[in-house]
Amino acid sequence: MSLAILVFVIGVLGLQLQAHLPDMAWIWALPLLASAWGLPRAGRWSMLRRALLLVFFFVSGFFYAAFSAEQRLAEQLPKAWEGVDINMVGVVASLPVAAERGQRFEFDVERVLTPGAVVPSHVQLSTYTRDFVGQPLPDAINVHAGQRWQLTVRLRRPHANQNPHVMDMEAVWFSRDIRALGSVRERSPHTLLSDQVWQFPYVIDMMREQIATRFDTVLAQQPYVGVLKALAIGDQSAIPAAQWQLYQRTGITHIISISGSHVTMLAGLMFALVYFIWRRSARLTLSLPARRAAVLAGAVTATGYVLLAGFGVPAQRTLYMLWVVALLLWSGRTLAPARILAWALLVVVLLDPWAVLAAGFWLSFGAVGVLLYATGARVGDVHWLRAWWQSQWAVTLALAPVLLLLFGQVSTVSPLANAVAIPLVSFLITPLALLGSIPYMDWALYSAHALMAACVWSLQQFAALPMWTQAQPAVWQVLLALAGALWMLLPRGFPARWLGAVWMLPALLVTPQQPRLGELWVDAIDVGQGLSVLVRTAHHALLFDAGPQYTSTADTGNRILAPYLRGEGVTQLDVLVLSHDDNDHTGGAASLLQSVPVAHIYTSLPDTHIIFSGAISHISQCLPGQGWQWDGVTFEMLYPTSESYGEVNRKDNHRSCVMKVSSAGGSVLLTADIEAGDERYLLDNERSELAATLLIAPHHGSRTSSTPDFINVVQPRLTVFTVGYQNRFGHPRGDVVARYAQMGSALARSDRDGLVAIKFAPDQVMQVQYWRQQQQHYWWDDGYDKQ
Repeated sequence: MSLAILVFVIGVLGLQLQAHLPDMAWIWALPLLASAWGLPRAGRWSMLRRALLLVFFFVSGFFYAAFSAEQRLAEQLPKAWEGVDINMVGVVASLPVAAERGQRFEFDVERVLTPGAVVPSHVQLSTYTRDFVGQPLPDAINVHAGQRWQLTVRLRRPHANQNPHVMDMEAVWFSRDIRALGSVRERSPHTLLSDQVWQFPYVIDMMREQIATRFDTVLAQQPYVGVLKALAIGDQSAIPAAQWQLYQRTGITHIISISGSHVTMLAGLMFALVYFIWRRSARLTLSLPARRAAVLAGAVTATGYVLLAGFGVPAQRTLYMLWVVALLLWSGRTLAPARILAWALLVVVLLDPWAVLAAGFWLSFGAVGVLLYATGARVGDVHWLRAWWQSQWAVTLALAPVLLLLFGQVSTVSPLANAVAIPLVSFLITPLALLGSIPYMDWALYSAHALMAACVWSLQQFAALPMWTQAQPAVWQVLLALAGALWMLLPRGFPARWLGAVWMLPALLVTPQQPRLGELWVDAIDVGQGLSVLVRTAHHALLFDAGPQYTSTADTGNRILAPYLRGEGVTQLDVLVLSHDDNDHTGGAASLLQSVPVAHIYTSLPDTHIIFSGAISHISQCLPGQGWQWDGVTFEMLYPTSESYGEVNRKDNHRSCVMKVSSAGGSVLLTADIEAGDERYLLDNERSELAATLLIAPHHGSRTSSTPDFINVVQPRLTVFTVGYQNRFGHPRGDVVARYAQMGSALARSDRDGLVAIKFAPDQVMQVQYWRQQQQHYWWDDGYDKQ
């Protein structure tokens, strides 16, 4: 049965890897496959019977996930209702997350009041209390979990940036059934219809919000209140980015979230408490045996904690396993631990077929599976300390290839950091945080915070040690490394266990694909409404601009560029060009400089700019005539003029760095945000240098740039517009797009195509890859007007 469940889950995963949903007519193959149950269990038909039944379970999982996906895709926001005011009534269906300018929350739509409007039943909304400069907005609202509101909103389809090695937010939204995103209109009337909606899911969220408010009140301005909220109610939104980096670097993120160990610990404490009390009462023992009562109390406590903590996959896995164990103990039966894990796996996937898309799913079930594998065949008594250390070693070794595939890095200090953090967090900090959620138990919160501060201090000492970082390995390399890890974890005395280390080498010694001498690779990274272009030669890498900053803690540098460069095996940048002082071009630079070494910076920004505080790179102004050669590829700076730096009132766009990169196979012109006057200067002074095979469209395709004369001189075979989906500027403008199309240029745009990768090689045709075409998924939004 365990094998059948595993094959069913593989079938669910197979569906999630599809670019398109299958024709549901094929589901009629299931009855034919199910007829294999009628074949003899023994004899020559037994192997065929087993094979057909395994195919049956795979196809069942595949079409179960397909049916679920069809139901979810049936709800979507029509294109005609994007960006339009819609009046509707619904309930705040999540714990509101505080943002810099307001709140973000999920909303269950009950009624749509705007005639003819079609809206999905579950959306994510943002409400703003402050404007872009931080001033309070009049009539701003604050929402709370479980409230029923009548709101006027503007929605858009769930569309996100798409790049290799970067989290797919469209998959995250789809798995959470968020079928549209939008904002509450500030100057439209809003009405609170009910302060509390007494339905089960909303009551849980109301309780979670009350606890979060208590934590914020008691531990106001304390640095680790976000961690305590994560441990008590699963709300990770208040953990600062710097702290997350520390936890990731030391490999303890699994215990900062609601992990299985926390659920098991709490259930075990309740079991012990109830068993201790129950067995001392004859009346209670006569009504129900103490062991059964304790088992029931532990399971119910675990259920309440998991619900209060947001019902994450690791907690779900532990909860279902505990309930299976509880039912077995209640009935007096036994079941192998592997089967218990298999049943928990099945329940998780049946309730949420998209759980297989989450890294936590594989890390959670994988960790438990490895522990069962590594300890199940051992005989004899082992000291508890040695057993614990062996368990840590087994999990670290087996999950290292998976972590490299998912994140491109592995913490080398994880066993040591976990040796300190697990006892503190699981047995002291988490129980105290939960106790502190009860009114008048402030001392427990203060104690939990003090212990967390001590834990963080010890983690900071470990964080100084290096991490293993490399290019993302291929799937076959990860599978081979997993097999090697499992081989190494075989019992002592098994021959040739060292071969497992050899099988792990291909995943650990990945050589990323690089251009050859004379080749030029250009990646127009999808950063939304902004610009960031990676240029690579055989032995060098240059990044032109660093995309926008979203909030004070989130920007393109840490959300997109750092993981993308790591996944591509770019460990350092030889040159970073920051074209001009606009957020959508330099917003991600500061965090990028903290993550990736940069040898030299060319920019039109002053070297005293706050971005460069702490930077050790050599900084030069962009000036015409600057240039160099790398690996047979020529780099030339064409703009701005030296005089422009003395013009204090000059608009930043008119001081954009412009660069031409030329190779034997083709060239690229990087123009940042130049406008018509700057194009005229280039035509008058650099006309001979402007012709290019590839053009990154000036100023994202605005009406103030891409003049006909400029386009006719550049004559690009491919033009890339780096724009954000449904951006408020309307870029690229239709008339500008038409100019390039009339000239005969092929057109690409990041909001429609995702990352655009172009390769130039001597004596070869330009190769172009569009990430959204190359790596399609059925849930990706395709609501574009094709141009």
